[in-house]
Amino acid sequence: MGDVISTHLDENKRLFISERTGKILDEFFQFYEEQYPLALFNKIRYEVEDNGGPQPQLLQRKTPLKDKIIFSGNLYQYLEVNRRWKNRYFVIRDDYSVVYYDGKMNFDRGASPKGLINSAGYKVLNTMDQYLELINSSMPGIKGKASSSPFVKLPTEFCTILWHPFGHHHYFCVVSEKEQQKWHAVFQDCVRHLNNGLPEDCKVETPAFSDAVRLYRQSKDQYGTWEMLCGNQIQITTNLVMEELLPELAAMIYPKLKGKLHDRQKDWILITEAVQKMVQVQTKVRYEAVLQKCEAARSGLEGRIRPDLDQIISSKEHVANKLRVFVMPKAEACVRNKVQPCIPSILDALMGPTSGGFSEVRDLFFKEIVEINKNTLNEEGKQKLGEYMEKLSLLPYHPVKMQSCYEQLEQLQPQLKELQQRFEFSSPAVFVQRGQILLREILDNTVYTFEQLLHQSLANSSEKGQMCQTIQRIQERVLKKYDYDSSSVRKKFFREALLQITIPYLLKNLSASVNTTLPKFQEFIFEDFSKFIRVDNIFEEVVLQSVCKDIMLAVKEAAVQRKHNLFRDSIVMSGSDPNLLLLGEAQNINWNNEMANEESSDPASGSEKRRRMKQVVSMIQDDGISRPYEVDMATNIKQIAEVEEVGSSGSSEPCSPVKSPDSVKEIRDLLTIGKIETTVPNTAEDTSMTNGMVCKDEIEPESNPSEETKNELPQNCQESVQSSHECDLSPSAAEHIENRPSSSVIAFNEVSDESNQEKANVYQQKDSSDKETGEEVSIP
Repeated sequence: MGDVISTHLDENKRLFISERTGKILDEFFQFYEEQYPLALFNKIRYEVEDNGGPQPQLLQRKTPLKDKIIFSGNLYQYLEVNRRWKNRYFVIRDDYSVVYYDGKMNFDRGASPKGLINSAGYKVLNTMDQYLELINSSMPGIKGKASSSPFVKLPTEFCTILWHPFGHHHYFCVVSEKEQQKWHAVFQDCVRHLNNGLPEDCKVETPAFSDAVRLYRQSKDQYGTWEMLCGNQIQITTNLVMEELLPELAAMIYPKLKGKLHDRQKDWILITEAVQKMVQVQTKVRYEAVLQKCEAARSGLEGRIRPDLDQIISSKEHVANKLRVFVMPKAEACVRNKVQPCIPSILDALMGPTSGGFSEVRDLFFKEIVEINKNTLNEEGKQKLGEYMEKLSLLPYHPVKMQSCYEQLEQLQPQLKELQQRFEFSSPAVFVQRGQILLREILDNTVYTFEQLLHQSLANSSEKGQMCQTIQRIQERVLKKYDYDSSSVRKKFFREALLQITIPYLLKNLSASVNTTLPKFQEFIFEDFSKFIRVDNIFEEVVLQSVCKDIMLAVKEAAVQRKHNLFRDSIVMSGSDPNLLLLGEAQNINWNNEMANEESSDPASGSEKRRRMKQVVSMIQDDGISRPYEVDMATNIKQIAEVEEVGSSGSSEPCSPVKSPDSVKEIRDLLTIGKIETTVPNTAEDTSMTNGMVCKDEIEPESNPSEETKNELPQNCQESVQSSHECDLSPSAAEHIENRPSSSVIAFNEVSDESNQEKANVYQQKDSSDKETGEEVSIP
């Protein structure tokens, strides 16, 4: 590897790379220095004029994954130094960086990691064919038949490859397809998060940098979304330089590469990686210097903006009016003839997969709460509830459980493919990843709101008998808020996507006719305000206004269609739940500690626990995880066995997987474990609650000591404490449950009056297959 780099990247080549990189950075950072004062002016203006938008109903978690580990497990990694495979322990941290160790023991001891992978800009591939296709398409000057033989020999057929157009390629292997799918979802989650753009809390640096990237690329006649706008500012700038530098370097180096096509491709990957490291070092030094310069001038710029804010705004409006007279007729004609007819088709392509994804998130949350509610009845005390809530808090960041939601958004790829050529945007992947991020964010807000409300309710009322009813009441309350917020988020996503597709298309069509005239409008700007008013930015704002009205109207009309389940704009729920806003500043809840403390203050007897556990079949199963053994790769890797992790119960027996019920009917069937014969006082009258449960409206006037245990249970779940009693569904309750999708977890059979014997034969149904779950690691 060293010979290839030293041969083709000699001193002259390195000097050329350094000089060319410096020129590109000079040009780019000139745009950045021009946009920085403008971004500062916009920030101050919006602080003064901001009227606020719709108030979200769900609370937002401020530090979602602080000090937590998202995922961990073993993978075989290919080492290019000695061309061997090594089994290593990988950990996904809370910032979605991937670190790896020689083994789990080293991680537990707190040893330094062997390496770190920043997956921003990568593509996750599951087959060598996909990898070779990308290699062949990205190689410059390929002549002859493309290579089909891999230059990395895989020990198993189940591989996962991280491909980057400029960076290092990573190769991994596992021993089963099940593990491959799990790790594919994990790496996709890392890429998705790191590709989510720059942090929005930086109100000046982020818009200044984003506008500089857009204007720089437009100066090179490159419009529209950019796939490599991922990572931090240094990574994005490096990608910007590499995109322009690499073709020039390829024309110089690639013809001199020797050997078969297979060897030339391998050498070019090594050369590209070396050049990328050189450019990134130079970019980091330059970016930090420019940022420091802008930050030093910030206080002086603010001192000029705040006293003259009204005058600057008036001057900008004056220039905008003159520019609008010149640009608007051309822009409206282009919108009317080329854009407006396509807006409904673009919106239809966006709405179907997006609405499906949000619906899947709602169903996932509903099922998880149903299982928590069900298992809360099976366990004694609140300690188990704490364990379930800890798992629920990590649900939005569980790559495998969220995969079904993310797959709904993947359907945007073929939907937008037909429109890609017409509007010339780079890739639909940008919209797919953004929509998937929104799914995770709204589920995290939903879970956090549920946590805060449940914690408040349990603090006010510690009676165990009301726990089931409390959980269901909060669930229904949170789902209403989810429906409103999901509608607002989707409409905003549709508007942004339509603008990102249509605005670059309009700018490209109008630039040829207006670019020569735009500099003339600069003379209408006072010299003192020239740093805060840019004609190029005003031109984009005028173009945006020309199409914004049509986009807003299209989204508004779509809200009327019931199939998309969107709220109309006239429906406003802001301030409808003022008590909830008081919980917005609350800290994350450590459920295990809090529930353990409450449990220790009110312990339950062991015999009572055993009696309750016999009554209802538990649906909680341990997440099965498998990992390869530490073995020598020279041996037959096909003989590697999967090891099941010990469950939370402490048993070393592998747990039988149980599929989560997908409907109320399945839940009812799973819990119909037996039919008994018993007697019920004739004065008791069964009624069905709105949630589908069977309860007694009236409290028993008298109770004897033998019924004390029964009175401790929820009144809406009249469950016998006798281990010989079992319950079944009543016909009236079953019919009511089928008509209400949000029904509760437990229902009971009609009691037979033919016998007074207290006997029951409990039949437990066979376990069904569980959905694949990943490995969660709790707080270290």
